[in-house]
Amino acid sequence: MKKLLLASASLFALSALAPASAADLAARPYTKAPVAPVAMYNWSGFYLGINGGGASSRNCWDLNAVLGAPIPVVSEGCHNATGGLVGGQVGYRWQAANWVFGLEAQGDWANLKGSNASPLAAFAPVVNQTKIDAIGLFTGQVGYAWNNVLWYVKGGAAVTHAKYNGLLGGVVVDSASETRWGGAVGTGLEFGFAPNWSVAIEYDHLFMGGRNLNFTVLGINDRTDRIKQDVDMGTVRLNYTFGGPVVAKY
Repeated sequence: MKKLLLASASLFALSALAPASAADLAARPYTKAPVAPVAMYNWSGFYLGINGGGASSRNCWDLNAVLGAPIPVVSEGCHNATGGLVGGQVGYRWQAANWVFGLEAQGDWANLKGSNASPLAAFAPVVNQTKIDAIGLFTGQVGYAWNNVLWYVKGGAAVTHAKYNGLLGGVVVDSASETRWGGAVGTGLEFGFAPNWSVAIEYDHLFMGGRNLNFTVLGINDRTDRIKQDVDMGTVRLNYTFGGPVVAKY
């Protein structure tokens, strides 16, 4: 009987201690899962690309000298020299938060042609013709990026190479050529579609001003025209950026 009472008391004591012992055990620690980094497009780095598109150049001619002697200015009219262009660009960009800054040089072969009949056609079938065969841009850029989408504006220097012809009955009778410097402004929208690769559409306006050109025939300066010129150009561009275009952002 005593043994039975002793066993019962022991079982009661163990059952009373069990909850306390379980409560004394440390709870399993909770570890928060790490935040996964978000892939952000990085526009920083050197880039190289190609471009192609079309352009239109407005050219207005004013005759102001004949055989080297000044005369009252005679407007010879205006025409648009239009056509295609293709070339390449190289530049460098650096990104600070969402802002992107850059420098770029662009060169394009062009085939812009246009002509108009001169008022002098009352005396002879004179046609003035413009041909632009090269365009260059040297610009700075400021842009704002939404991850892999970049909108930017640009501005700087522009250069064109052109040849001007006077035609009589479809035959070149006098001509002049020049390399002209001016200014440029533009804007573009660029999309990064793969690591290192991006495609853009861009519009630029070139302010080339007016210059006096001496036309020659058989080595003789027969007339001087002041030619005012500007250019509107639209291109599609494909760029490859050297370096890692994707960075992790937490």
